[in-house]
Amino acid sequence: QVQLVESGGGLVQAGGSLRLSCAASGRTISTSAMGWFRQAPGKEREFVATVSWNGGSTLYAESVKGRFTISRDNAKNKVFLQMNSLKPEDTAVYYCAARLSTVRSTNVYDYTYWGQGTQVTVSS
Repeated sequence: QVQLVESGGGLVQAGGSLRLSCAASGRTISTSAMGWFRQAPGKEREFVATVSWNGGSTLYAESVKGRFTISRDNAKNKVFLQMNSLKPEDTAVYYCAARLSTVRSTNVYDYTYWGQGTQVTVSS
């Protein structure tokens, strides 16, 4: 069993930056592909970014490509999402998720473990 806890969310003005962290406990995530997803009010949960087990491969949603960067520190059992040039449409609850696989995925149903989410609000 893996427990995931996100942090780093908050209120920021458009154009600003935030760095989300996801701390894992219970077991190592060093063999797990990890992902970040987000869900805005009234919308379905959507893919944001994913990283392979060793950080060697990443993939981003088109809407965040060039602005967001996913990374991981397996020694610390953590995953990060650096978000730059934030836009009001990035406002959502952001979730960290872990797969029982080393391979990255954009599919929400491929992830077994989820955090409780952290709110990101971008004002215009």
